[in-house]
Amino acid sequence: MPFEHTGALERALADALPGVPGASAVVTSASGEFFASAAGLRSLASPDPFTPDTVCAIFSATKALTATLCLQLAEEGRLDLDAPARLHAPGLARAQVLTGFDAAGAPCLRAAEGEITTRMLLLHTAGFGYDFFNPTLSRFAREHGLRAILTGTRAALDAPLLFDPGEGWEYGIGMDWAGQVIEGVTGLPLAEAMQERLLDPLGMEDTGFRIRPHMRARLAKIHQRGKDGSLTSTDIELPAAPEVDMGGHGLYSTARDFAKFLRMWLAGGTGPSGRILKPETIAMASRSGLGAHGVHPLPGVRPNVSHDLDFFPGLPKSWGLSFLINEADAPTGRKAGSLAWAGVANVFYWIDPRSGIAGVWMAQVFPFLDPEALAGYLDFERATYEALTR
Repeated sequence: MPFEHTGALERALADALPGVPGASAVVTSASGEFFASAAGLRSLASPDPFTPDTVCAIFSATKALTATLCLQLAEEGRLDLDAPARLHAPGLARAQVLTGFDAAGAPCLRAAEGEITTRMLLLHTAGFGYDFFNPTLSRFAREHGLRAILTGTRAALDAPLLFDPGEGWEYGIGMDWAGQVIEGVTGLPLAEAMQERLLDPLGMEDTGFRIRPHMRARLAKIHQRGKDGSLTSTDIELPAAPEVDMGGHGLYSTARDFAKFLRMWLAGGTGPSGRILKPETIAMASRSGLGAHGVHPLPGVRPNVSHDLDFFPGLPKSWGLSFLINEADAPTGRKAGSLAWAGVANVFYWIDPRSGIAGVWMAQVFPFLDPEALAGYLDFERATYEALTR
């Protein structure tokens, strides 16, 4: 195992309290887990402890699993990442570009120039955004009835594009559409395809689009940070019976279960039951696919959902299929070329092939990038690398 002294990691977890009610963390190498712990409570309204097996809504950490299914189908020759994605998800043909609003406030929409491909969906270059990160899309949603993506409805997918396909980068709902592509190729609901092709082979028994009874018994509550800094336990959950299995945000998991997925990526695509992806696919997906389009900061348009988004300000970053890539060493110790992302309830993970480690840190707090939660996560990642170098 890479290091023996884990006391600093335990302290980093504990130091995140009381800024968050509870948090769990797992660090793994390609060969197995070597740190798993937690601190605090699953809810401020109950005495149940947070553990590495506490079930959390992982929101956008779902995206990496959906992308993995797309890469599997591409390996099998069933999905051309550069062909029009509408061939498998016909609803994409309806997408129009929102150019603004007229004097009366009506949206100005036009036909898109070019085709949306699955690669664009994975890279976030298709033109889709999120209404809580883009002011133009936020106005469109507020004034013209666009359903929130977290409702799990088909109507929520019918969002306009913010630019022509391939002409920019904007983090958004493209991965939810990628889930629809998977359904079109496999003929299965996304939940079934993911269970069969990824969750079962990796032994991820506590991960899924539904909270099964054995998971509910260990479910953490999502807490909301108030303007005064206080935290309140809520009953917020993803829809129990969504119209669409949302490939961009719909999964529940645990830190210990999610680490199994990270371990497979570290191991070059191999899981406990055999190969999930080829090493060359892992290498391709781990490279920047943006070309001249860079990752840019995103404003937190809805403060109750997210703060401004800019991981490691000033550090050059790009995007792969489908992860954030830091192109220089991060101040925590994470090496250049590492893969990472997060979920809106302050779930964070990273994969560092050069150091041979990956980690996940899970809390359940809104808004995203809550300063207390973010500090807790970054302190944990920093403690991990400090222990690694002792």
